Amino acid sequence: MLNPCVLKDFTLITPTAEVRVRTHGGRAKCLQRLIRLGIPTPRTVALSFEAVHEIAEGGRPDTSRLLSAFGRTPLVSVRPSSADPDWGGPGAVLNIGMNDERCAELSRTLGKDVAEAIYLKFIQAYAIEVARLDPEPFEEAAEADHPVQAALAAYEAETDEGFPQDPAHQLAEVLRSMARAWEGVSARLLRQARGAPIDAGLGLVVQDMAPGLGAGESGSGVIRMIDRITGERQVTGRYKRKGRSGSKRDIIYLARDPRGPSMEQEAPALYEELVGILEVCRRRLREEMEIKFTVSQGNLMVLDAVKVDCSTRAAVKVAVALAEDGILTPQEALLRIEPMSLTELLHTQVDPAAKRDVILKGIAASPGGATGQLVFSARAAQTSASHEIPCILVRRETTPDDIRGMHVAQAIITERGGMTSHAAVIARGLGLPCIVGASGLTVSTRDKTITTKTGRIFREGDLVTVDGSAGEALAGAVPMLDPALDGPFRTLMRWADEVRDIGIRANADTPDDARMAETFEADGIGLCRTEHMFFEPARLMVMREMIFADCETDRQAALDQLLPMQREDFVELFRIMAGEPVCIRLFDPPLHEFLPSDREGMMGLAESLDMPLSRVTRRVEALSEFNPMLGMRGVRLGVTMPEIYDMQVRAIFEATVQASRQAGAAVVPEIMIPLVSAKREVELVKTRIDSVAAAVRNETGQSFDYRLGVMVETPRAALRAGEIAAHAAFLSFGTNDLTQMTYGLSRDDAGRFMGTYVNNGVFHEDPFHSLDREGVGELLLLGAERGRKARPDVTLSVCGEHGGSPDTIAFCRDAGFDYVSCSPYRVPVARLAAAHLAIRDAQKAESEA
Repeated sequence: MLNPCVLKDFTLITPTAEVRVRTHGGRAKCLQRLIRLGIPTPRTVALSFEAVHEIAEGGRPDTSRLLSAFGRTPLVSVRPSSADPDWGGPGAVLNIGMNDERCAELSRTLGKDVAEAIYLKFIQAYAIEVARLDPEPFEEAAEADHPVQAALAAYEAETDEGFPQDPAHQLAEVLRSMARAWEGVSARLLRQARGAPIDAGLGLVVQDMAPGLGAGESGSGVIRMIDRITGERQVTGRYKRKGRSGSKRDIIYLARDPRGPSMEQEAPALYEELVGILEVCRRRLREEMEIKFTVSQGNLMVLDAVKVDCSTRAAVKVAVALAEDGILTPQEALLRIEPMSLTELLHTQVDPAAKRDVILKGIAASPGGATGQLVFSARAAQTSASHEIPCILVRRETTPDDIRGMHVAQAIITERGGMTSHAAVIARGLGLPCIVGASGLTVSTRDKTITTKTGRIFREGDLVTVDGSAGEALAGAVPMLDPALDGPFRTLMRWADEVRDIGIRANADTPDDARMAETFEADGIGLCRTEHMFFEPARLMVMREMIFADCETDRQAALDQLLPMQREDFVELFRIMAGEPVCIRLFDPPLHEFLPSDREGMMGLAESLDMPLSRVTRRVEALSEFNPMLGMRGVRLGVTMPEIYDMQVRAIFEATVQASRQAGAAVVPEIMIPLVSAKREVELVKTRIDSVAAAVRNETGQSFDYRLGVMVETPRAALRAGEIAAHAAFLSFGTNDLTQMTYGLSRDDAGRFMGTYVNNGVFHEDPFHSLDREGVGELLLLGAERGRKARPDVTLSVCGEHGGSPDTIAFCRDAGFDYVSCSPYRVPVARLAAAHLAIRDAQKAESEA
């Protein structure tokens, strides 16, 4: 039974009415601002969040009183007005108040065809959207000889009662339908996914219809002053003249256009009035607005104004232009851009306007778009690259053996894996579009085919486009948009750097990575994983010779070949970074990663090394470990096979000397020891590093300094950070491995069940995707506190996949860390996120002062 209460919370929108975003929503407030600016707007009544909630609960609004604001024969529309337009809401319902009597009246003034067309559309909308009837009878009615009569008959047949003729009754049912739609389970879950709070309210605006009909210049349209994709200043939109034939020829351009007639030519006064309104909105509402308007016999009426829904590249251009024109401050412009949205600008993107033939969906592990021919092995990818044919590498899941193929591919697709799988991590580091965990995909490396969920089969050589931003692969080649590292982007980043208060470095393993870090203006290199330098074919073979060496002399001979290669890379890194700090991590992975894992690969290696296959097999088996990630790797390898680290630090120091001479200024490298668990490990490695440094100083006759630090990626290292810091100038927390060891989870395998865990509330979020503040975060805080207590000047940082996350940056700022390090393509995201945090802290402090 309906609640007998009569709602009274209706507000006629006037310049002085009590209308607020938090009580009536953004659309209602915007309409009031338009009225205050003197812009012609239809009479509008606003319903508050509270009133709409009461309607959803069964309250009966006094719609007769409400409609009295619109005259004797009201004809109104109802539109949603939430606090944030991105939260969505029910669709608008137009022409409420249309009935037999009003149809006859309009037939005399506008003509029977126009009046009946309006009536038919309202009957259809009311039946389908409000009464929730099956749309098919009303679609069929539209094709009848007398569509209005057919639609009225269909409504009566479906409901056993005639179509409601009372405007007050129609409006009451529309309000009830829209209120209940907002509070339905599906709508609530959808808007929560878009960031809305659980108790987000909905306002409604009831507005006098301005149909844009009449004998003179009449019509309706939408206009904006920017291109929604590029952000360029140009008039775009459409204008449909009414009261005519209704053909497409009645849709004309707004600004002059060689393709056809325009409003600027045929109704120049109206065009100038619209452009003037947009300029006023831009200056006074401080946004690029899109306005919906009607023209009735030459009179303009603005129905609505909303912020232009545009791409990130357009949003950046608009925000910077508004700030440069003095409409916004630089800080306000920064806050207009969500940090994570910047990834759209850094990569080639699939054109959002392009047609999409989606063949598979998976996890969007690395953003960007690329087109290429399918290949199913690293070797095939290299062959394709040698012929300059772009390729997409498809694997069930990638391993270190695939690194060379991943380096030359345009994009990567894997059947298995999650956001922190091998393929995802490497792809983000390389800036490659990547889809992992492709649902329903079956990969056959033997047949060189993929079979999609729908049964479509694609073979090696077929052309496919990967949209890593959407996690979708598309058949064929699709138009692309180039990266947008233009003037507005660089201006925005400069403003961000002026306010942020934490360093942002890049993970860069090769000179190419360093050049990308320099392009994105990182504050240096926070993690250079030197093992990635060994995967080039020529170096890989020497590395394998070292692994197969029978004695220390043979092993040293191989290392002597690798030394100039490493030195050359380090010289280039120092040159590219031009005085910015470069933190070089010594060799970390287990040696088996440099050896083939299949028989075909081992046969090729035996042939290359000119040794029996049985010996290669035995060596591979000897290096195999039950759990290699917890075995002979990192500092453990440096302690048991110290000549490897000796070679690396010699290459670093010789490069330091050479780069310092070339630059005319001292280069101070940072050397980081991986996977430390005990103070004694650091002491042993430091002694040998100091010895090599002394030898290079004597040989070159040049003095130099270096900083030695530790990568804290075991729980014990975090707990014993105090005694470790006594020998380390910096502690860099490697949250990838630290999360694995804290949880006892493999990041490559966790994706198989992580979704279930998150859905069941075991974890709030995938800890490899979002830093676990409660567990891993506590280890970071303990390590930082104990490290600082022992050595107050110790530098603290986080490197790894978490480093580019805005949430991690917030955590590190609060904990007093000096910098974070992330993949080069996350550097702009991190710079902007750090600026947001600094600005909001300053605003909070100012408000509390």
